[in-house]
Amino acid sequence: MFSILGTGKAVPDYVMTNDELSTMVETNDEWIRTRTGIEERRICKSETITELTVKAANAALENAGVAPEELDLIICSTMRGENLTPSQACVIQKEIGASCPAFDVNAACSGFIYALDIAAGYYARKKVKKVLIVSMDNLSNITDWTDRSTCVLFGDGGGAAVLGEGDDLLAINLTAEGNDTVLRIPHGTNSSPFYEHEEEKAVLFMAGNEVYKFAVNAMATQIKKSVEDAGLTLDDVDCVIPHQANIRIINTAAKNLAIPREKFFCNVQHYGNTSSGSVPIALDEAARSGLLKKGDIIAMCAFGGGLTTGSCVIRWSKD
Repeated sequence: MFSILGTGKAVPDYVMTNDELSTMVETNDEWIRTRTGIEERRICKSETITELTVKAANAALENAGVAPEELDLIICSTMRGENLTPSQACVIQKEIGASCPAFDVNAACSGFIYALDIAAGYYARKKVKKVLIVSMDNLSNITDWTDRSTCVLFGDGGGAAVLGEGDDLLAINLTAEGNDTVLRIPHGTNSSPFYEHEEEKAVLFMAGNEVYKFAVNAMATQIKKSVEDAGLTLDDVDCVIPHQANIRIINTAAKNLAIPREKFFCNVQHYGNTSSGSVPIALDEAARSGLLKKGDIIAMCAFGGGLTTGSCVIRWSKD
């Protein structure tokens, strides 16, 4: 399969605090913190998603010691790139100077794990040696900034990982439960003069309670399954990198799994929910902080629109 050779991240410069957000909608810092754990989030102002994806990609390549010319494949997980076409992965390929196949995948917040699983298939067929995965979402441009139940939750940013040949992927699992009622983002304006359906604004709709119940169950169930598939026990896990959606979901998952809470890496307080960017941002920060040691067993899990889940267990082999 593969090993993770390097990681990187990129987030916008602008930091929006809860206090600033409370001047836009009826909310306050205490309400947001106690319900979500979020204190601030990053919001794109001058940055484009292309600039951020390229920055994350270059950071991961540098960290891995891999040149763009060595890449055999680029996968970008995103809900919405700079254009409908070309794909964001193709734009990244151009900007970093690579010359390999490139495509996007949309699995919402589970996108990074989905991309890892796709890459594993390429490695199994011995089609690649070096793969770049970039997971990035710009949720501020599809957020309803008048809806306090959702606008407090999300932020912009993402991360990247460079993969090489190895045997550090121990297990990986994906699920999907087709559901377009509890979480969706309509396409928006339709330019066809023949279209007869009512148009909907391209903003995020979420039934928070339903998503919360799905997420709490998914986090515990999927981590447990991937650990069992890896032939390990929960006691063997050294670090959990969970999707950073809500601190209450993370705390409940830790309790349900009986994994010590201190093993869960959390940075939701600084970024909010960055969708597919969430897990790779956390992975990069955990790695660069020295938290991850060579030989550690890492469990990663995400859940999101679709409704999708992704979970995996890897052995950390980077010094």
